[in-house]
Amino acid sequence: MWDYPRPPRVEPSTERVEVWLGGVLVAASTRSLRVLETSHPPSYYLPLDDVTPGALRPAEGSTWCEFKGAATYFDVLGGDAVAPRAAWGYPTPSPGFEALVGHVAVMPGAMDRCLVDGEEVLPQEGGFYGGWITSRVVGPFKGGPGTRGW
Repeated sequence: MWDYPRPPRVEPSTERVEVWLGGVLVAASTRSLRVLETSHPPSYYLPLDDVTPGALRPAEGSTWCEFKGAATYFDVLGGDAVAPRAAWGYPTPSPGFEALVGHVAVMPGAMDRCLVDGEEVLPQEGGFYGGWITSRVVGPFKGGPGTRGW
């Protein structure tokens, strides 16, 4: 992932991506988008059509990405569980990131589990970044203690 670009690149993925919360499957897709950025494991953005109806609830607040623009947030609901502000999307992204419209990413550390082609994902450290660590990506990754200034 140190050869990932900056600014980030968005690429389509046909991997099977699953998101589980509260013991139920809240999203599954074979048409996600991967965002690849230097020093980060990939983030997966799933089409809203591949999210279980009722699994997302708009949440307050927003953040700003220097590349993608203003992000809006969602609570994720699954079974009896609620993961506050654990999903985000870019309804009007910056130029070059228009493919993200109609997609949502989730924080894997806030879910029961996330899978990529059957492999359980490890969350990127730090609680701010939404990277999905699989055996295919090699760190170190931004997000852990002492990495804020990289």
